[in-house]
Amino acid sequence: MIAVAGGAGPCPPFTGERTVVPATTTEIVDRLRTQLLEVREQAAEDRTITLALRDAILPEPGGSIDLPHARVAVRYVPAEKAASLGGDWYEAAQLPDGRMLLAIGDVSGHGLPAIAQMAQLRHALVGLTMTGESPDRLLAWLNELVLSRLDETTATVIIGRFDPATRVFTWAQAGHLSPILVRDGVARQLQPPQGMVLGAAPGPRYNVAEILLHPDDLLLMFTDGLVERRSRDIDEGLALTLGAAETISGHDDLDPGLDRLLDALGGPNPEDDTCLLAVGVLDG
Repeated sequence: MIAVAGGAGPCPPFTGERTVVPATTTEIVDRLRTQLLEVREQAAEDRTITLALRDAILPEPGGSIDLPHARVAVRYVPAEKAASLGGDWYEAAQLPDGRMLLAIGDVSGHGLPAIAQMAQLRHALVGLTMTGESPDRLLAWLNELVLSRLDETTATVIIGRFDPATRVFTWAQAGHLSPILVRDGVARQLQPPQGMVLGAAPGPRYNVAEILLHPDDLLLMFTDGLVERRSRDIDEGLALTLGAAETISGHDDLDPGLDRLLDALGGPNPEDDTCLLAVGVLDG
């Protein structure tokens, strides 16, 4: 054995491994800070993409929409917060002939499949309204679409048209909860015309109903997530909704009124999507 000068003893055998120098606390903190910034940047990018897709699928998911003869307020609260969307949807727009399209719907299921089916159904309706056909005919076409293109899917829908010239609201429904009309501080649920859930059977019959709306009337269209909870039955939820709707004083009170209504029902439903479309009829 060869001794090392200076009496240090024999050299250790060479193993080919490098000695790892432990990182200092400062280096660890810097590395974690860099990783955190990268995660935040990725989350912000994902959020931007999600919002862009949401706007393409369902514009204006909250707030107010001012139309020539009505003021519309919307509350849209999906159960799955990450996607900012769910199977519920709505539409409120002026048609080329001057009438207003008012629609709301609920696709069965949750997650991305329900969002994709909701988008197809809503966009199909927007296109079909350009035909000028009545709400019952539009529902018949949507039923054919669901049966032929959206496998194992069902959906409930209300399609209505408000004619400012006559103040008549004409509507049809496919298994959906009827709108609530608030007039002179009294709320009541409208009697529904005949209509079967979309996707349940081929060739169902859809009827239409008409009601004359007055200036300052309030029309509430909503999905079942508003009134249904595990802790109570639907009749109790409807009774609470009717009572809270009577506190909305008019179209100028729509936004705060909807917030009060949701609070009276216990807040947004954590287990199901909730969509609420409130239409305040203007004078003139």
